[in-house]
Amino acid sequence: MSTETLQIVPAAVEVHDVHKWYGAHRVLDGVDLTVRAGEVTVILGPSGSGKSTLLRVVNHLEKPEIGYVSVNGELIGVRKQGDHLKELSERAILAQRGNIGFVFQNFNLFPHLTVLENVAAAPVATGRLDRDEARRLARELLDRVGLADKETAYPRQLSGGQQQRVAIARALALRPGVILFDEPTSALDPELVGEVLAVIKDLAKSGTTLVIVTHEIGFAREIADRIVFIDGGKIVEQGPPSEVLDKPRHERTRDFLSKVL
Repeated sequence: MSTETLQIVPAAVEVHDVHKWYGAHRVLDGVDLTVRAGEVTVILGPSGSGKSTLLRVVNHLEKPEIGYVSVNGELIGVRKQGDHLKELSERAILAQRGNIGFVFQNFNLFPHLTVLENVAAAPVATGRLDRDEARRLARELLDRVGLADKETAYPRQLSGGQQQRVAIARALALRPGVILFDEPTSALDPELVGEVLAVIKDLAKSGTTLVIVTHEIGFAREIADRIVFIDGGKIVEQGPPSEVLDKPRHERTRDFLSKVL
């Protein structure tokens, strides 16, 4: 298979003044964030700080009450209608999500499908590839994540680390411009974490735009172009790892790092 089949064009992401609340609980409070194409951005913060909600807003799994998200200049989930934003149809939103990969902490594989079928399903369902092309692509992606010998297995027959690597291959199958990772190792036993992080490191080297929520500080230091620290639904500070992790400016960041380093 030609390498062109797997070519991914990195996308830029802009989050503009996003607010999200549930009743009286404000989860995101005026978040502004720009992720440059090809950049690896790692989001850190305490439990309940809004990290995962922010990721879900980027691909419109959560609808912001105020603000918007764009990917490569295209509004996600909405369109402008005069001075207002109008919600797109579910079909249009699903089409947009095809350009935004999402790797969940609990894998979310289809239990009744084989590993190969899990990876090949989305390109076929979206009409991007026919069945044979999708299966060829799925085999190459499984080889890329070190699971070429598992294509006929079912998710229940795999370890957690293997399931997460299948989930990453599935996210890559639509050749998204950006991939979002929500605590990709939090559901794994400690001895399985390394195999998943190795695959993500390989993606980072390939120039794919990655936005990663993680509690793995050492991994963040190694892979990130930029660290974003969020607390109370607000971005407290951001910058290269050498600044945010080694010389944090804000007291809340220093307090958080003192508990996790």
